[in-house]
Amino acid sequence: MDSTAQPPASGEDPNQFMYERYVSSGGFGAAPTDQADLAPRMPIMRDLVRRFFPADRAAEILDLGCGNGVLLLAAQREGYRNLRGVDGSAEQVAIAQRLGIAGVRQGDLFGELAQATSDSLDVLVTYDVIEHLTKQQLLRLAQDALRVLKPGGRWIIHAPNAESPFFGRIRYGDFTHELAFTRQSLGAVLRAAGFASVACAEDMPIPHGLKSAIRLVLWKLIRSMLRFVIAVETGDMADGIYSQNLIAVAVKPR
Repeated sequence: MDSTAQPPASGEDPNQFMYERYVSSGGFGAAPTDQADLAPRMPIMRDLVRRFFPADRAAEILDLGCGNGVLLLAAQREGYRNLRGVDGSAEQVAIAQRLGIAGVRQGDLFGELAQATSDSLDVLVTYDVIEHLTKQQLLRLAQDALRVLKPGGRWIIHAPNAESPFFGRIRYGDFTHELAFTRQSLGAVLRAAGFASVACAEDMPIPHGLKSAIRLVLWKLIRSMLRFVIAVETGDMADGIYSQNLIAVAVKPR
């Protein structure tokens, strides 16, 4: 029998077992074979870079849990030069290297931060990462992130949004997910860790053609209805974040 089909040994971390088979398990579609296969995700990544990365193209940027490197590729195409990415999945890193995405290597995420010099990064990105952590690990990551960022540096986070009525599709769409967040819960963690400010935004459709523009219009209509439903239940007319994922930007004090 193929050894990859064996269940985890007693005491083995189930998440680590899955990370080692993240691509070959087939849970996330076909692996890209060239950079053209990443085209469907590029508008989303390009928008994130343009909205949240600093203007300085020489900024020091670490993508922690970079997967196949699609965000790094988008940043490279936007002119950023000092980029590197680390991922714990050998399969994901192999894809990034096969696609020719520079600066990607395999490594332990906490080990990478432990080796980083204090006040050395302008931007830390964790895109679809913190939901894989336990609460204890998240608090540790937040403290490590605060240490390695320069004063005024940004931690950019993309994670499942528990405020969305459809968050379960993301929260339970990956066996290795442990957490989901609201803007309140994530903001509280980040401020408790010492970040000066935390801003959260919806991960809404990004218009880059007719279909995506129509999706954005429909999304705005739907979110208005969702806001109305919440107001009927609670009497609270305050706006919310209703997309299945949210984006957060935490800034280190200057």
